[in-house]
Amino acid sequence: MSLGILIVDDEPHLPHQLARYLRKRGYDVYTASDGEAGLRELQKNTIDLVLLDLRLPKLSGLEVLRRIREHETELPVVILTAYGDVQTAVEAMKLGASDYILKGFDLEELLLVVKRALDTSAMSRELRQLKRERSDNYHFNHVVGHSERMHAVFELVSKIARSDASVLITGESGTGKEVIAHAIHEQSPRASGPFHPLNCAAIAHNLLESELFGYEQYAFTDAKKQKRGLLELAEGGTLFLDEIGEMPLDMQAKLLRVLETRSFFRLGGNKEVKINVRILAATNRDLELAMKDGSFRSDLYYRLAVLKIPLPPLRERPADILLFAAHFIEDFNRSLGRNVRKLAPETQHLLQNYSWPGNIRELKNVIERAIILSSGEELLPMHLPHEIVGSKDGQAPSPIDPWEQWFNARPTGPVSLEEINGRIERHFIRWALESTRHNRTRAAELLGFAKVDQLRYLMRKHGID
Repeated sequence: MSLGILIVDDEPHLPHQLARYLRKRGYDVYTASDGEAGLRELQKNTIDLVLLDLRLPKLSGLEVLRRIREHETELPVVILTAYGDVQTAVEAMKLGASDYILKGFDLEELLLVVKRALDTSAMSRELRQLKRERSDNYHFNHVVGHSERMHAVFELVSKIARSDASVLITGESGTGKEVIAHAIHEQSPRASGPFHPLNCAAIAHNLLESELFGYEQYAFTDAKKQKRGLLELAEGGTLFLDEIGEMPLDMQAKLLRVLETRSFFRLGGNKEVKINVRILAATNRDLELAMKDGSFRSDLYYRLAVLKIPLPPLRERPADILLFAAHFIEDFNRSLGRNVRKLAPETQHLLQNYSWPGNIRELKNVIERAIILSSGEELLPMHLPHEIVGSKDGQAPSPIDPWEQWFNARPTGPVSLEEINGRIERHFIRWALESTRHNRTRAAELLGFAKVDQLRYLMRKHGID
């Protein structure tokens, strides 16, 4: 598709000369001899770049530029100016012009300016699109769910995001605390700034300080050059401190000073560094109990917990389990090159009746495992791990536990291989039938049989009704 260029210039010959040259290079070119006509052309046609003279009848070039910017903030505008109007061209740049070129230019020089302005505009569009996609990845529909309890979290996060106060996110491991922190960042005025996460439990205590504050050259033996810490790297954005409850007491005191003064010193430095960073923190510990036993400072707790977001565990919002599962199936289909379309009804039942001690993170791992093990378009109970299929909360019995009980209680004498194989066959047939509520077709699929006749034969063989 050709790009559209509008030339607004009142000289009798120049616009037509430029138009012929640019059309030969594959551009769609429109011309206007005054400012009002130029604005009308903008409304009528798809324009990707404007070449705008400053000295125009009816409306000046600066006024045309102002009106363009009222509606088209990203449209590149290149100013065509005579030598005596350079100061006015500089003023036009302040109003949002992309570039300017002095009249008397040769056509190849103009072409370079046009290509540069169009390339810069295209790059800006791509960056904005990437930012929108990044923001969409943290949209509530994808990361939180639709249960009633999480709708309350929706509203709380939306209000919290607009402020600049510190936030403490609490919840069990795997409930999505970092995802919620990122969602707060993406909906905040700091969204264009960086987001830096730091897991306080994953870094050795002696390295945590340099990771946060950075250090000066020669601050210690291996400090060959200055290093900026995450507090500096997150300038203008958000620093997320995960597992804040694992931070040692001496570091808690230093973090408290940062929150109070909005400044710090690099390790080995004597120059105070001022920062503009929002702090979000998360923990799976009960910090109020930690304050009582002396492992967490109460003054830091109250600084961090200006606003609190408690995340419920997945077992308390079963309505979200299948929503998350569908989202993860979509993700892993893309990354693994698969085409899984649905969860079998028995699989859905097992997922919704499992307690999910690892919460959303565990569910994600389970879905990935199931997709890797599956060979068709449907995830079956046989693709789930033993702890889910044998869950006490679900109705499907474990395919292994009864066999282990029988094996442990077997006679001390010799046991024939035929007897062992028969026991295994009978157990798995009963398990498949109970898992599918005695739907023989589905039970055969669950056992990997190509035909239901194979299941019927084994049922007759072992006397299973």
